[in-house]
Amino acid sequence: MKINKKKFIYLISPTKINKSFYQDLTMVFQQKKVSFFQLRLKKETLKKKIIIGEKIKKICKKFNVKFLINDDVFIAKKLNADGCHLGQKDMNITKARKLIGKKIIGITCHNSVKLSKIAVKNKADYIALGAFNNSKTKKIKYRASINFLRKVKKITKTPVVAIGGINSSNYKNLLLNKANFLAISGYIWNNNKLKPIEAIKTLK
Repeated sequence: MKINKKKFIYLISPTKINKSFYQDLTMVFQQKKVSFFQLRLKKETLKKKIIIGEKIKKICKKFNVKFLINDDVFIAKKLNADGCHLGQKDMNITKARKLIGKKIIGITCHNSVKLSKIAVKNKADYIALGAFNNSKTKKIKYRASINFLRKVKKITKTPVVAIGGINSSNYKNLLLNKANFLAISGYIWNNNKLKPIEAIKTLK
């Protein structure tokens, strides 16, 4: 997986997609800071996920952003997405590989060196670590520290995606400590003060 230092954002979709979303997404991508876009819709029907996914896939293609599906390998295959992201309770990576072949598969490893090592051994394309900060997007079950990030970076060259409450005041510290990508959702989509385009501009 190629790492572009300037494109350090791993953007996760809002939980609800409204009509203005596609225009906002286009403007956000125009800033050339996003490497990945993950579609994460927990409550939509399969049909709706496919319709939304098709639209987003076109926008991702236009801006050379990798399009990933959260949790569901079957939807990733159906949409011919660039890959999928799997939590510890989702399908295991070996089975997922059989279904989608050489596509990107990322694995959530929380704050565990052991899980990180297993994911690396199973040839995950990236590992997601966190949460590094409090987050409004998800309840925090696992807390990760900068020391933990350093520890994982010493044992593997597999790219690391840092997650959890990342915003303009705490993102630099993660990049300085060698996180390859920063997963961001709430700061872009549910920001009370800034529109998505303004929010992304604060992450330089």
